Amino acid sequence: MATIKLTTQKFKEDIFNYEQSQEWKYEGEVPAIIDFYADWCAPCKMVAPILEELSDEYAGKLKIYKVNTEVEQELSAVFGIRSIPSILFIPTGGKQPMMQAGALPKQSLKQIIDKELVTEAQEA
Repeated sequence: MATIKLTTQKFKEDIFNYEQSQEWKYEGEVPAIIDFYADWCAPCKMVAPILEELSDEYAGKLKIYKVNTEVEQELSAVFGIRSIPSILFIPTGGKQPMMQAGALPKQSLKQIIDKELVTEAQEA
C-alpha cells in the first residue's frame, strides 16, 4: 500500500470537515499520518521513502497521506504549517491529533505509531 496524496477536498471528506464542525472528529476507521511536504524540501525527500516503507509495514492498520503544501495552501493554513516536513499523527477513538515538525528517523516514527496509533486502535 502506497502513501495517498491528499487534497483539501479529500481531507474534508475522509479525515475531518473543518467547515462543518469546530470540534475535531476523525472520519477514518484506522489511525492516520499526514505528511505536509513540498517538492523542493530536502528533509521532506528524506522522509518520503521512510513513509512509503511504513505504509507497507502497517498496511491495513494505518493510512499514510501526503499533502503538498505548495498546492494545498488552504489545508496547510488550517493546520498552521510553518515548517516542513510537519507530520500529523491522527489516532482513532476521538483522541486529538498530534503534530510533529521536522524529519524524524524511521525508528522514531515507528515508536510514535506503535505507542500512540496502532496499539490505541487495537484496544479501542
